[in-house]
Amino acid sequence: MTGAAVPALTGELALTLAPRGRRTVAVAQRHAGTLQTLRPMYLDGSGQVTYHVVNPGGGCLRGDTYAIDIDLQADARAVVTTQSATKVYRTPGGGAAQHMRIRLGAGAVLEYVPDALILYREATYRQTCTVELDPSASLVLAEVVTPGWSPDGARFRYDELRMRTEIHRGGELLAVDNLLIEPGRADPSGIGFLDGRTHVGSLTAVDPRIDEDLLDEVHALTGTVGTVRSGLTALAGPGFVLRCLGDDTAELTGLFDAVIALLRSRWTGQAPMNLRKY
Repeated sequence: MTGAAVPALTGELALTLAPRGRRTVAVAQRHAGTLQTLRPMYLDGSGQVTYHVVNPGGGCLRGDTYAIDIDLQADARAVVTTQSATKVYRTPGGGAAQHMRIRLGAGAVLEYVPDALILYREATYRQTCTVELDPSASLVLAEVVTPGWSPDGARFRYDELRMRTEIHRGGELLAVDNLLIEPGRADPSGIGFLDGRTHVGSLTAVDPRIDEDLLDEVHALTGTVGTVRSGLTALAGPGFVLRCLGDDTAELTGLFDAVIALLRSRWTGQAPMNLRKY
């Protein structure tokens, strides 16, 4: 008896990064299908490398499946972002998916900060992210989700969004974060559904230096954006999850940029990094 066929990947990207001298460089890289990267960039004097992930296909359609594998060896430092927003178009009778796996060695630092994920009407999208990191490694994961334009001007016309992030630290499970949004099953009044907001953002940080004082500073930053509703949750280890609701991508990304800048300042003394792409 043969097993079920494994669907072919629409795009695949694998990066293995390691320090060489003062810089982090790719020691192995593979891409196939519609995923690739731009040339590595060094945006400050720290030696931290920045990669932009590109999908020349322009967006995700029904049946599209993407796989991203990022491996940072000991003491490697990297920022991974996207060239532009990820757009999920109509996927009638199916869906699109992305599966990401991240491994961080001792002392490695990764900031994964993609542009917004935009879901258009009748879109279904599923995303998984599994992280395995050394207790001395540092991780920042950010995501902003927004509904796309609809011809009748209605909001939340996409069908389903499922996002699951699982983080293992030192071989032990640290956190599991599940997000499920099904607009069609929401209360028609809007009560209880994203509190009437259109955008949802999540920022997860794990680092051995995260303490109560830092959590207080992050909480204070959330109070500076009065139009964004935020909830800050400490993990059962040195880390936190910041979940935000709003109506504007720039406001959410601005808050996340401020939090990341705070982390960089506290941990390395480095200035904020400008990832503007226009």
